[in-house]
Amino acid sequence: MIARLVLGAAAAVASTSLAAGPVDALRTEAEQSGFVRTGRYAETIALCTAFATRYPEAVRCITFGRTPEGRPMQALIASRSGALDAPAAHARRLPVLLVQGGIHAGEIDGKDAGFLALREALDGTAAPGALERLVLVFVPVFNVDGHERFGRWNRPNQRGPEAMGWRTTAQNLNLNRDYAKAEAPEMQALLRLTGEWDPLLSMDLHATNGAQFEHDISVQIEPLHSGDEALQRIGRDLQAAVLDRLREQGSLPLAFYPSFVIEDDPASGFADGVPPPRFSHGYPPLRNRIGILVETHSWKTYPERVRSTRNTIVAVLERTARDGARWLAAAEAADTAAATLGGTPVALDYQAGERSRPIAFRGYAYTRTPSALSGALVTRYDERRPEVWTVPLRDDVQPRLRVTAPRGGYLVPPAEAGWLRAKLDLHGIAYRELDAPHRQAAVEAFRAERADFAPQPVEGRQRLTVEGRWRAEPRDLEAGTLFVPIAQAKARLVMALLEPQAPDAFLAWGWFNRAFERKEYMEAYVAEQVGREMMADPAVAAAFAQKLAQDPDFARDPAARLEFFYRRHASWDERYRLYPVLRTDAPRP
Repeated sequence: MIARLVLGAAAAVASTSLAAGPVDALRTEAEQSGFVRTGRYAETIALCTAFATRYPEAVRCITFGRTPEGRPMQALIASRSGALDAPAAHARRLPVLLVQGGIHAGEIDGKDAGFLALREALDGTAAPGALERLVLVFVPVFNVDGHERFGRWNRPNQRGPEAMGWRTTAQNLNLNRDYAKAEAPEMQALLRLTGEWDPLLSMDLHATNGAQFEHDISVQIEPLHSGDEALQRIGRDLQAAVLDRLREQGSLPLAFYPSFVIEDDPASGFADGVPPPRFSHGYPPLRNRIGILVETHSWKTYPERVRSTRNTIVAVLERTARDGARWLAAAEAADTAAATLGGTPVALDYQAGERSRPIAFRGYAYTRTPSALSGALVTRYDERRPEVWTVPLRDDVQPRLRVTAPRGGYLVPPAEAGWLRAKLDLHGIAYRELDAPHRQAAVEAFRAERADFAPQPVEGRQRLTVEGRWRAEPRDLEAGTLFVPIAQAKARLVMALLEPQAPDAFLAWGWFNRAFERKEYMEAYVAEQVGREMMADPAVAAAFAQKLAQDPDFARDPAARLEFFYRRHASWDERYRLYPVLRTDAPRP
């Protein structure tokens, strides 16, 4: 069935606005094939040069990085304002729109749609005049090495093109889990590009996984539930405008990601949310910018998906040209406001509450019956029978974790400063080094009362979750300690990376695991002697007796009983489960 639909894509394209015209140097292989195929990365390189050659006054082709396999990462800078470099764009106060395709290189709609939208914007047949009022930074393929892991069945639950790239990089990293930890060379290159251009909007183009239904595209935007309140209002207005425009063009767009609450069970409905900063549209709001996630429906044909993606790009171009100057002013005001967050509660994680509302969702008739293969219930959809499902949507999104920001900032000891300095630089976060030691400084320390290592690696790292709280505790600060002030525009990003309980903090991604591993021990026979000596202290004896009476597990565990005394001994490692990063209320320690 899938093969027949892919081969029929050339016929389907005739019903869209994407029918291929005369073949020339600016038309993709997708267009020339009737959207049956997509080109290899050599085509992207050739098109980047061809656009710059055809429109030298409006397009610049740049290489902004190299992949682990040595391929150039290319972007097209497009504007008719005369500003084709970042300093000129900033001097002219032009909004910058970053559009990227192929972060998951099997979901390659964005590459072909982006080249089409760019050509039409340049020749004036789409978003006329928009490029005079903004700068477009177009990255056709983010995951270049994954793009060249080319195969016919790299996306088995997707209709077309006939072959495509792979989801992850050559290092098997998922770039759309890497924005915060910034581990992949490709992500580091993109963050440097982001730091240079400071895009007001970042637009990431995907195709979904999941069920079968009639809706063809979803557009999610943040800030909408999170971050700066003025930017939230802009996010809501922009999302509504783009969805309205798509409806006018025949789409059935959604404002949330259509993933069932219970996998493979349509009756469970959907839940909205705020993505953490590992994701492409969760990261920009922490920089007081706008993130846009576009997800076409993988079961639509490739020409349909490219058309709806192209329409979304054009709609955002038009809206940015119209309102971008006002949005830019709001983003700059958000920068100023973020620098005053010290001492106030800041939301670092979100969830949809249990409250739901029924929505009418355009699905297909389906059955759920036991499978002889898996033994589980399996859902089977009948695309010949559209029907409207009434399902719950949980869209009451509220903070799940709030942390009061330090009034001063964070302190990173010299032992961790080397690698962490490089991360802060990638994210454009300001810091300075202490040039002299401070003895017994008045700071806050986080000691974990519980630390749980994930049983399986995630993105090649062992994640860690901790329970505990910040407490006032005098500590020595050595020369070379990094001070990361909270009084800066990226204060929310600072907290997302350095607060130990934030979902994408460096701690959560395992960068500080060593601090939560036991490295020294007391032999049992030594602990026995130490314990007998400590029991001479009535306070210790009373505490031990109380622990025995109140905690049966402790009473049955010989090692735990001896550790009771070891933890009170001078030989105990006082740094065990001490988060190395400290906090201070001093603005200049």
